[in-house]
Amino acid sequence: QVQLVESGGGLVQAGGSLRLSCVSSGRTFSTYAMGWFRQAPGKEREFVAGISWSGSSTDYADSVKGRFTISRDNAENTVFLQMNSLKPEDTAVYYCAADIPYDSSGLEKVSLAAYEYDYWGQGAQVTVSS
Repeated sequence: QVQLVESGGGLVQAGGSLRLSCVSSGRTFSTYAMGWFRQAPGKEREFVAGISWSGSSTDYADSVKGRFTISRDNAENTVFLQMNSLKPEDTAVYYCAADIPYDSSGLEKVSLAAYEYDYWGQGAQVTVSS
C-alpha cells in the first residue's frame, strides 16, 4: 500500500511560482512511476506531468510545457512539481499519483491516463489570481 500526501499549494498572483511536493509513506516509492493531475471546478481531471521511476523520462501536458517541471528524489520518497509563470487557468486541485514502473514492453513507463494510476493523494489547492 502506498500513501501519498501533497503539500505546497496556495494562493499566488498570475506570473508567480509555487512548488508542490508529494511524499510517499511506502518504502517502495522508487519503483513507481509518478504523475501530477489537476481538476478544476466543473471539469474533468487532467494530466499535468509524469516522471518514470528512475527520473530518466518525463512528459508534460501541452498547456504547461516550458512552465512546469516535474522531478523526484527517491531517497526522500518525494516527487515535486515546480510551477512557474502561473496563469489563472492553472487554478485547480492538484493530485499526485503512483503507477507501475514498466509498460507491457518492459520500458520505463510514464502514463498520461488517470485510470492507469493505482494510488492517489488527497489533493492540494492551487489558486492563481489575475
